[in-house]
Amino acid sequence: MSDAPDEESRPMQSAGESPAPRPAPAAPATPAPAPDGSGAAPARIVAPWVRTRLRATPGAAAGLALLVFVTSLLAAALPRAMDAYETEGIRHALRTAPAHVSVVDISSPLDVAQKPAGLYGPDLGKRQEELRRLLPPPLLTVPEQSAYGIRTTQRIVASDAWLPQPDRIPPAFTLASPSDLGRHSVLRAGRLPAGEPEKPEAAVSAETAKALNIKVGSVVHVPGISGSPVGFTVTGVVEPREPGKSYWSVDPVLRSPMIKTILAPDGSAYRQWQGALLVSPESAPGLTATTGLPETYWLFPPTGDRLTAGDIEPLAGALDSTAGGPVLLKIREIVGENGRMATGLDDVVAATVSTRDAISPVVAVAVFGIGAVAVVVIAMTGGLFLSRREVELTLLRARGASLPGLGGRLLGETAAVVAPAALLGLVAAVALVRGPDTPGASALLGSAPLLPSVLAALLVALIAALVLPVRAMLRHRRPRLHGAREDMVDAKPSRRRTVVELTLLVLAAGAIGSLRLRGTSDSGDHLVSAAPVLVGVIAAFVLVRVQPLPLRWLARPARRMRGAVGPLAIARAARSSATGVLPLLALVLALTTAAFGGSVLAGVADARDRVALLAIGADARIEGSSEGVPLPDGLAEAVGGVKGVRQALPLQVEYGLALPSPNPADQPMSAPLVAVEPTAYARLAQRGDIGAFPAGLLASIGKGGPEAVGDTDRVLPAIASPKVAARLGDQPMLVNAAAGAFRVKVVAVRTATPAVHGAEFLVVNAADVTNRRQTVLLVDGAADGKALRAAVAAKSRDFAVTLRAEQRGTYVDSPLQSGAERLYSAAIGAGAAYAIVAVLLSLTQSGPERATLLSRLRTMGLTRRQGRRLLGLEALPPAVFAALGGALAGWATVPLLAPGVDLQRLALATADGSAALTGVALRPDPGSLVVPAVAVVVLTAVAAGVQAWWTGRKSSVKELRAGDAR
Repeated sequence: MSDAPDEESRPMQSAGESPAPRPAPAAPATPAPAPDGSGAAPARIVAPWVRTRLRATPGAAAGLALLVFVTSLLAAALPRAMDAYETEGIRHALRTAPAHVSVVDISSPLDVAQKPAGLYGPDLGKRQEELRRLLPPPLLTVPEQSAYGIRTTQRIVASDAWLPQPDRIPPAFTLASPSDLGRHSVLRAGRLPAGEPEKPEAAVSAETAKALNIKVGSVVHVPGISGSPVGFTVTGVVEPREPGKSYWSVDPVLRSPMIKTILAPDGSAYRQWQGALLVSPESAPGLTATTGLPETYWLFPPTGDRLTAGDIEPLAGALDSTAGGPVLLKIREIVGENGRMATGLDDVVAATVSTRDAISPVVAVAVFGIGAVAVVVIAMTGGLFLSRREVELTLLRARGASLPGLGGRLLGETAAVVAPAALLGLVAAVALVRGPDTPGASALLGSAPLLPSVLAALLVALIAALVLPVRAMLRHRRPRLHGAREDMVDAKPSRRRTVVELTLLVLAAGAIGSLRLRGTSDSGDHLVSAAPVLVGVIAAFVLVRVQPLPLRWLARPARRMRGAVGPLAIARAARSSATGVLPLLALVLALTTAAFGGSVLAGVADARDRVALLAIGADARIEGSSEGVPLPDGLAEAVGGVKGVRQALPLQVEYGLALPSPNPADQPMSAPLVAVEPTAYARLAQRGDIGAFPAGLLASIGKGGPEAVGDTDRVLPAIASPKVAARLGDQPMLVNAAAGAFRVKVVAVRTATPAVHGAEFLVVNAADVTNRRQTVLLVDGAADGKALRAAVAAKSRDFAVTLRAEQRGTYVDSPLQSGAERLYSAAIGAGAAYAIVAVLLSLTQSGPERATLLSRLRTMGLTRRQGRRLLGLEALPPAVFAALGGALAGWATVPLLAPGVDLQRLALATADGSAALTGVALRPDPGSLVVPAVAVVVLTAVAAGVQAWWTGRKSSVKELRAGDAR
């Protein structure tokens, strides 16, 4: 569109003179003929609209590009980050699972009545490859650690008298013929076994040979099904090459013998050596002659190196099919109709899925929060551009521009900036968040799927490209008058806005009610995850409606103030523009998300601290390497002298005390007996809030020590756990312990106590026991771990020091936990960054209007200092309201959503002490409520002060100022 031609300038006429005659308009010039002789004038070349607009405002285009780049980077990186920590989670679960749990064990029992054909190594190896091909993907195995052979399913007691026999019980052996023994071991003595079924030969590990006095040439006899023993000649001693790998770890007794305590039917206990004989494959068919119930077996240790987050559900389905589905039928066609598959890998996968499903809804809350803040900030950016071009767009509409044409031009402008920025953000996200290394994955894209990141970046680009055209079309759907008022005097809330606010209120109430009723069990219910955002939206809308009222009330008494700055600032803040809804909404949403996220992280930290304290009992625990080892003399004094130690409390702990019962039919039950000094122990329990009790409950009866030996009628007051108290009853019961024989009467019941980590215990006064022997030292205070260990090592090296901080670190062993926490922290940080951008955008949008006001007031005598104060005070009320509203919304959101959010999986996915907690509940975190709110007010004040200082330096103010005394 061309501008109207300027009128000719004429000299100003004097009063009373008649106007000079206006010259006749000149005839239009005849266009020059075209060079081709056609007579038509050449078309005027018009610069493209998009290029012209971008060249006119390069700074605004660069700012929009930067905002879209960062937002698309965060949006595209989110699904990749979630995929990365879920992938690491399933791989970590498989990597850390015990070998005997994760291995896929296929076996088939043998008929001992005959020696079946096909039991030799080559035939079993052929069937192993057939079985490996049957395992459905993504269930992959490690061929190098796979094994097959024949083994006994029951341990066989050897009959040789030369074998060591603790408690006069001969050792028991497992007989197995693992394949490729020579490749997985180093021969230390003799030769590898060979033999034949009638004359079997075997090897033993070096640890077995040393512990059971087995030498090369020894013959170990085991019972046979014919009644006569079967002898296995030991021809070699081997050392495992990789004892920690699956080949040797599925059944650890193959490499390391052990002493096992076995309970007899009469209640007595005895010890027995248990070891293994590594039978040669040539001799393996001879196992059918023993009484060990032999079976053929094939072991397939799984590998998670190629697993990704998308393989978790298919892996669970593959395991189900192998354990009891179509794959099992095919397995039985190879190994026999009685073939079976056993594995604990399905439990490992199920635990990972359970943890992921519990964490995902909590993480979704942070994702929805930061997403809502980002959308509001992008909308504010469109509003800023719209306000800068208000006159231009109004003029275009007045001159006949259509809404579709206007929107198309604006869409072309924004798309030219947004599309490249969003693409760069996507590329940066793919390059920065690659996920764990996966064999066979693309070197450029990594293991994470690309489609979710593309869709996220595309969504950001669409929102950023459409916000300016849509807002412009809605604002200019009717031609507007230039110079109309924009404050709250003219812009009243419409009925449509009231309906929208009520709709959001109903959605928020429904989401909160649903969350309180059923929790976060349904990870697909995004309305529940968006509940904190909806609460923040409602709070923002309420604040926008309520904000002018207290300011107007405050304006009345402010009129009595000296000077015009304060009353004028309050009056302008009370009539703030209706466009302030978006800045207020962005700040409230950011503060609500920060409060909820801070409460989540604080709840996680408190839960881990609590479980670590329950496990240790204090800040540090010093105990012998075996149970019942007495503390060395002077250890308590040496530890108490370490810097930072407030209290070093020695205790006597006797594990496995047999508890009497008034009912003889009750099953046997045991619990630890703890003998303490009541005053110090009560103080420790009170400080840690672990079963606190008054010290007077364990007052001494005055009968203890060696003098009380034989006095079994004395009754000691005791504090017991609920089950122990229920077993002992209300009457004094006689206990026979290493600490002495005496009667105990339960005087108080507590669910936990510092001395022991477990659900059951019995606590008495150490002064009343007969045999005093302190075995545990609890340390209270922030002492250095190295200093504590040095003090303990100076007295004895048989004692271990366990710190509560170290114990707490063991609860964060899953990438699912740590990844979700990092994502939550990043979301809070991104929300804070967007809040800062919202404040700056708000001040930038109102900057020209404030500069104009300041220039006009300077002509009326307003000084430079007063102008700065005016602009600063005017910006503070909205920030204070946003801070208060965000803090209140966050404080209200936490208790509203707390009953429905279970953070136990996020905090204690693998903590043994989680059973001691009734649940990890959300709690409002004061720091997350106060610090961001104060930061918003301070940031607004600083930004407004800088803006006022910069506005005061402009030349327009200098030209318009009047009455400045400087």
